[in-house]
Amino acid sequence: MAEIPALVQDLALILVVAGAVTLLFKRLKQPLVLGYIVAGFLVSPHMPYTMSVVDESDIQTWADIGVIFLLFSLGLDFSFKKIIKMGMSPVIAALSIIFSMMTLGICTGHAFGWKNMDSIFLGGMLAMSSTTIIYKAFDDLGLRQQRFASLVMSVLILEDILAIVMMVMLSAIASGSNPNGGQMVQSIFMIMFFLILWFIVGIFLIPLFLRSTRRLMNNETLLIVALGLCCLMAVVSTAVGFSSAFGAFVMGSILAETIEADKIIRLVEPVKNLFGAIFFVSVGMLVDLNILIDYAVPIILLVLTILFGQAILGSFGFLLSGQTLRTAMSCGFSMAQIGEFAFIIASLGLSLGVISDFLYPVVVAVSVITTFLTPYMIRASKPCYEYLEKKLPKKWLRRINRFENTQSGTIEEENLWKSLFKQVALYTIVYSILSFAVIALMLTSFMPFIERLIPNDDMNWLVEGITGILTIMLISPFLRAMIMKKAHSKEVKALWTQNRMNRLPILFTILLRIGIAAAFVFYICSYLTQFTNALIITIALLAIILMIMSRSLKSRSIRLERLFIQNLRSRDIEAQVHGKRKPLFEGRLLDRDIHIYEFEVPDDSLWAGKQLGELRIGNRFGVHVSSILRGIQRINIPNGNNVIFPGDKIQVIGNDSQLHTFGEAIRNELMAEDPEIEKREMHLRKMTLGENSIFIGKTLRNSGIRDDYNCMVVGVEEGQQNLTLINPERKFVKGDTIWIVGEEDDILRLRTKNEEQ
Repeated sequence: MAEIPALVQDLALILVVAGAVTLLFKRLKQPLVLGYIVAGFLVSPHMPYTMSVVDESDIQTWADIGVIFLLFSLGLDFSFKKIIKMGMSPVIAALSIIFSMMTLGICTGHAFGWKNMDSIFLGGMLAMSSTTIIYKAFDDLGLRQQRFASLVMSVLILEDILAIVMMVMLSAIASGSNPNGGQMVQSIFMIMFFLILWFIVGIFLIPLFLRSTRRLMNNETLLIVALGLCCLMAVVSTAVGFSSAFGAFVMGSILAETIEADKIIRLVEPVKNLFGAIFFVSVGMLVDLNILIDYAVPIILLVLTILFGQAILGSFGFLLSGQTLRTAMSCGFSMAQIGEFAFIIASLGLSLGVISDFLYPVVVAVSVITTFLTPYMIRASKPCYEYLEKKLPKKWLRRINRFENTQSGTIEEENLWKSLFKQVALYTIVYSILSFAVIALMLTSFMPFIERLIPNDDMNWLVEGITGILTIMLISPFLRAMIMKKAHSKEVKALWTQNRMNRLPILFTILLRIGIAAAFVFYICSYLTQFTNALIITIALLAIILMIMSRSLKSRSIRLERLFIQNLRSRDIEAQVHGKRKPLFEGRLLDRDIHIYEFEVPDDSLWAGKQLGELRIGNRFGVHVSSILRGIQRINIPNGNNVIFPGDKIQVIGNDSQLHTFGEAIRNELMAEDPEIEKREMHLRKMTLGENSIFIGKTLRNSGIRDDYNCMVVGVEEGQQNLTLINPERKFVKGDTIWIVGEEDDILRLRTKNEEQ
């Protein structure tokens, strides 16, 4: 018999141990991530008393795949539109927290005497709170429906995105011996360029592909296509100098805007769970008990740094974003831990060979300790706020809490100039990136192809002419849109008529865009020809004028833009049609300290089968039921006669305390588990009616066999091979042999009653 490969043996050991440990952690109500880490520690070579894996390199390869699928799943849950709709408040909080915590981590590393790269990576790891752990803590404590919890989750989404950027930045820093500011700026530009380019091209092409193949797609093919696109983007990302994880995240964020996103999330989840478990087990395998003992003091100090750093600096970051002191402290205390991205950043540092071996197990130990302390930190925010409320001067508290109103008021005030500049800058950047990508593709790929078709050196002018003309034709819709977009917008018209002093700046914005468009044409001409500068500029300006005057180019650019917007909004349209989106008035409720939250009715809920009028939800909890979501059906403004079913999603309007009480009730008012479930088994028995049976002379309908004894007559023997279905109006007679279905105890009661004299 052939031997089992080492990889299969290692996987068997990892999954069996991980399964046993995670069951234990589930019983202890601890995050499964910690269970995976403990399982990795148990099967690692550093644990001498247990079995260990045979080939660590194969497991590391699987762990790298796990990182790709983890970030792909993160991208599927991410939406650029959600970030835009969040406003500036979460952005301010996320940036201030990351900057302050990263600075604190770097300073702490230097205080320990660690080398420069260890301190930089430590700062990156301490800046990232754990989305998984915080989400579970909110769920366990029944706080998910509270307003501060939604603020924390918004900031965590932004932190996850910034963590991707941080990983690319850390890779750039690690690649140079002493990176300077120019390299940092270049790295940021490269990230933004490829991120915008991939997103725009992806939103054009992928929804069109999925739409055209939708009839051919079943769950199996959709899963294969989604994972194939994920791996393809990971390869492309690696080819241009970024990490494979960055490419996987980008593809996930592109697919998140498609109608198939929800189905892809469900299909990918088992794959993500498998490879994610292997990744976290591989994290635990790197933990060395000797290192933990040697670095016990730094571990304790790092734990204190995170707890006090997030409690103080995190709360300050939320204060800066315009929250009240109570809300800011609830948010800041909730984020006092590190998690998944700290491990990914540590893995990046190890793979690049720029951090010391001790840093990984130290960070894992810190993560485990802070994870256990997370629920206590969340609970501690309230007494700490009450203590500060007593100690701080009343004048300070009033000013801090008033800052929320002034901050939100300034955000809502839209300045015409700011609005115009923001939109013009957006269009200019997007169309410049698209134009640059087309030019690079044509000059590096198409031109060599034409040269091979026309090998004669004397015909170089023809090669250059064909390349130049086709390139200008391809980028002309982008250049025209760059120049003409918002040239006749309501902001321009309002500014033009309000004040004559505004007209010169408006003309300047148009001339500036013409100059940028001319620069693209100028670059193409100067790359391909040796004409004088004056001739090149003349040709460029002539081409720009023709683009502006061309109606066909205008219609092409409008069609392209409409197609992009349609693809971008397709998932929103599908969500509106199927009742998945929350009402638009939700944002206005938040200003009045009231918001809407969705609760799911458990399968074993005592509410199931009851009408809203019976449940008296408004009287008991003070909330309003705005909608009931049932499959693809949406029942808006339900009345007291609407019945609640298991699995229904109830959208409820109320304040934090009302929603918390309602959530506790819907989770706790459940049917009690049956302690004698074994007795619920159904049996088929026959029973003969004697001359003294109380059922003789009675019909099946009024015999009480179903109502009084919870049994059912399935047939009667009449001398035939098969049973005869009994008519409900047929009267029982002496000697009838009837067949009964019911539970054993009920059948026994029925037989006892039948045999009584």
